[in-house]
Amino acid sequence: MTNDITRLSASDLGSALARKELSSVEATQAHLDRIAAVDGDLHAFLHVSTQEALATAADVDAKRAAGEELHPLAGVPIAVKDVVVTKGLPTTAGSKILENWVPPYDATLVERLKGAGLPILGKTNMDEFAMGSSTEHSAFGNTKNPWDLDRIPGGSGGGSAAAVAGFEAPLAIGTDTGGSIRQPGAVTGTVGVKPTYGGVSRYGLIAMASSLDQAGPVTRTVLDAALLHELIGGHDPHDSTSIDEPVPGVVAAARQGATGDLKGVRVGVVTELAGEGYQAGVSARFDESLEQLRALGAEIVEVSCPSFRYALDAYYLIMPAEASSNLAKFDGMRFGLRVEPAEGPVTAERVMGATRGAGFGDEVKRRVILGTYALSAGYYDAYYGSAQKVRTLIQRDFAAAFAKADVLVSPTAPTTAFKFGEKLDDPLAMYLNDVATIPANLAGVPGMSLPNGLSDDGLPVGFQILAPAKADDRMYRVGAALEAALESRWGGPLLNKAPELKTTELAR
Repeated sequence: MTNDITRLSASDLGSALARKELSSVEATQAHLDRIAAVDGDLHAFLHVSTQEALATAADVDAKRAAGEELHPLAGVPIAVKDVVVTKGLPTTAGSKILENWVPPYDATLVERLKGAGLPILGKTNMDEFAMGSSTEHSAFGNTKNPWDLDRIPGGSGGGSAAAVAGFEAPLAIGTDTGGSIRQPGAVTGTVGVKPTYGGVSRYGLIAMASSLDQAGPVTRTVLDAALLHELIGGHDPHDSTSIDEPVPGVVAAARQGATGDLKGVRVGVVTELAGEGYQAGVSARFDESLEQLRALGAEIVEVSCPSFRYALDAYYLIMPAEASSNLAKFDGMRFGLRVEPAEGPVTAERVMGATRGAGFGDEVKRRVILGTYALSAGYYDAYYGSAQKVRTLIQRDFAAAFAKADVLVSPTAPTTAFKFGEKLDDPLAMYLNDVATIPANLAGVPGMSLPNGLSDDGLPVGFQILAPAKADDRMYRVGAALEAALESRWGGPLLNKAPELKTTELAR
């Protein structure tokens, strides 16, 4: 029965709870048991909050027994990426510099999760300060891909994606600065959504790049993503970039899309986000998905976004520049790690140097140095200023493309999950994993990745859907329609095709 519970989608689990077919305590305990069985090898979690999760579950069960009206996801367990602050639970951002730090407040999205009665199972592993595409840059060890424990689960939010793909949690929260929800979704066979910038509050997210960061859902179905998106989205006065408008009708759009009717929907294929550099199996599954959309009544059109060719270059100037500014607060003085110099006077500058030297990993140091250089006197206009001009061109390309199409589509990532160490010593090769996802962050538009099959190597492939800003519902409609058609052909979710985890505890 425990295995059956952990295999339920969040929507189905919520319905079972509402019908009192099982309790939230039973559902939460089933997932905690699954974590105990597999996470020793998977390492999706940095902290498991057993007592807190069970206490929340018991409270939900009591309210349900008393006849209180509850949220559709009330009692459904969730995992939270460790870059989101949680009162009373450790939050490290995957970095030694914040090891054992316990925040005194909750992020706005965590307040909304708690208010709706979702038990928080724990905090998931990630690349340090969300800098990476493989979760190999975590200070606390690698998370592994449930499809193949020798391969990466994507990044920076590999822990959240692996937890959902490994049936440790039916839902998770991720953050996406250049693809860190969508790319892990693609390589683990999960659904990952980056909402419109400002659509979900950033208050309580440990910032890497403030103009790019966005929290969003990590789930196993498009409907689950819509339900979670609707819960965590909406205006927040604590966040000056928060959109002061209602959340788009994402749940209704997902339900509409599941009927399979896309007549009148124009789907734009972005020329610059396909072709050379994409794994053959990735391209093949993408072409098949286009045909599936056409069969559902969608009109397929080709669009060109010439400035997308420069998106990767612009991103890797804007993001490090903002990161170098945001990470300046980690100075060994106020909170987190403090390391004093082994010899000589203990000055503020020397403490800061010793603390950062010991607390930051190589990738964080690399990006901080690059960003500081790009912002330095004499180079600002040539690098950061020029990158912002390219960003404007990318936004204009999106506007022109959306005049011709309702949504834009592409493969989510150029390859399937690669093996550990394969790209770790080649930062440029690692950065290319985000080539298709970065434009959405630069423009602030929403993006979704959903699984659309297996490549020739037997590993999952992702299909990306992009919509105009504040039109997130469009991608949910198209995504749900494609998901329903594919699952009908497969005979169920793609994750059903994943091999059962061969982990140490399960083998006992």
